Amino acid sequence: MESNEIKKIIPFDDIWENLNILEKRLLEVSSSSNDYLTSISQYLINAGGKRFRPIVTSLAGKFGNEIENISKIIDAGVCVELIHIGSLYHDDVMDNATTRRGVESSNSKWNSTLSILAGDYLLARSSELAAESLGLESVKLLASTYAELVEGQTKELNLAFDSNQKIEDYLTVIEGKTASLIRTSARLGSVASSADSEIVDALSNWGWNCGIIFQISDDILDLTSDSETLGKPAGNDLLEGTYTLPVLIALNKDKGKYQEILTEIKENKIDVKNVLNEFTTKEVIDDSKEIINGYLNDSIEAIFTLKNHELFPVLENINNYLINRTN
Repeated sequence: MESNEIKKIIPFDDIWENLNILEKRLLEVSSSSNDYLTSISQYLINAGGKRFRPIVTSLAGKFGNEIENISKIIDAGVCVELIHIGSLYHDDVMDNATTRRGVESSNSKWNSTLSILAGDYLLARSSELAAESLGLESVKLLASTYAELVEGQTKELNLAFDSNQKIEDYLTVIEGKTASLIRTSARLGSVASSADSEIVDALSNWGWNCGIIFQISDDILDLTSDSETLGKPAGNDLLEGTYTLPVLIALNKDKGKYQEILTEIKENKIDVKNVLNEFTTKEVIDDSKEIINGYLNDSIEAIFTLKNHELFPVLENINNYLINRTN
């Protein structure tokens, strides 16, 4: 997600000013009296990132009383981003990753134990901040969201290298590991700004579908982009046995052919870079985008009652951007 492109879609200077404040808050909240822990837990924060979830939180905050609640809205964004980053530390341990966001992964730079502890620390700090700034209901929401994230991640690991899994299995995985937190990002932002309950529910449903679009487009990019753009090895999902939507669609079209390719990748008989194009044919990508478009329609329908709000086109354009970046 290129920052210049997303800024064109979200033409509100205060959103980006608030994001700068959020960056400082991330460092404040993630600081520890133990300098060693601070250096590890802030490593991926300093590595940058899309900050997509706090952007969603800030946008959702505009649907309520933003001015009076701006500090709460920013802290809501900090909470969801800390959960996201904390989960990345854990993901890299599970995946034995060597790079993340274009830098050496934390588990590679230090070790798996310290990486897990840093992730745990960020999750704890998120809960602490929510309790101090947002209230009990928000703490419960963040806790249940993280439970969904863990369930999605667990199911993904359970399905690793399983070429018999269904597209429905994949969708269940991404609902848990991605859509749940983006939904919560929208919900927390609107709740923090004291938006009406109907608006909170509409934005939550928008965020849920947006999260699915976000993850499918990311999974397509894993197969179509280069390692420098991704900040991690291209085709990494295939190497880890994570069979995403394009792969499952390809398997449905010619199971024998694609099972053989996947087996050869698993057994290191072929270089994954040499077969990525097999999973990115026009037919496979078109079918993937047809599924994305279904979620796009659901997302727009979710916020139809907000069609007269000045931000309605922005919410619509975000989803369109997520789809179009795979072209």
